Amino acid sequence: MTDDKRRGVLFDVDGTLVDTTYLHTVSWWEALRQGDHRVPMAHVHRSIGMGSDKLLDHLLGAERDRDADGRLRDAHDALYAEYWERLAPLPGARELLRACAERGLRVVLATSAAEHEVTALRAVLDADDVIDSVTSSADAQESKPAPDILVAALEQSGLAAERVVFVGDSVWDVAAAGKLGIPCIGLTCGGTGRAELAGAGAVAVYDDPAALLDALADSAIGALG
Repeated sequence: MTDDKRRGVLFDVDGTLVDTTYLHTVSWWEALRQGDHRVPMAHVHRSIGMGSDKLLDHLLGAERDRDADGRLRDAHDALYAEYWERLAPLPGARELLRACAERGLRVVLATSAAEHEVTALRAVLDADDVIDSVTSSADAQESKPAPDILVAALEQSGLAAERVVFVGDSVWDVAAAGKLGIPCIGLTCGGTGRAELAGAGAVAVYDDPAALLDALADSAIGALG
């Protein structure tokens, strides 16, 4: 049930708040190599932000034999887990979450990461006291660019699509938000360029959470009131 009086900000986490995009890129590249798939790392990077099923479709083709998909996902997960102790928030990430909360906005982490990964990401952010709700891959039937995870985030937080802004770092984030009519602010800290994010429909593009924080009053988040 939505609360028509409350407004909020939905945040992607990987590559938006925590510096993980290239770690996922390397982990997927190595997992694919172990499975005898030679995919250029640049192609892998441009797929990050999709769920693993759509990422593998995108990189290996939808008509492939899917029998090995589970092994590829397991290999990625094991490789990525090696970085957990070294994960770091992106500049201004914690401060941005707190600034949104101080404005009276609900702060929602709308991530499709697996639940065990979400635990590690939340520990890195160290901002649970201002986070209202958090999603995980278990909350979505389809991954981005499908909007399922954003629908789940809205339902869990009691927010309406017309009263939120989404912050993400990939064109898949922008596409998912667009399907629900949610304005999406793009951040280039995940490695996707300003022009590409704007071309996908981002209402504004900033370098990282710190840059968005500096411009918060004049941003789409500031317009929420």
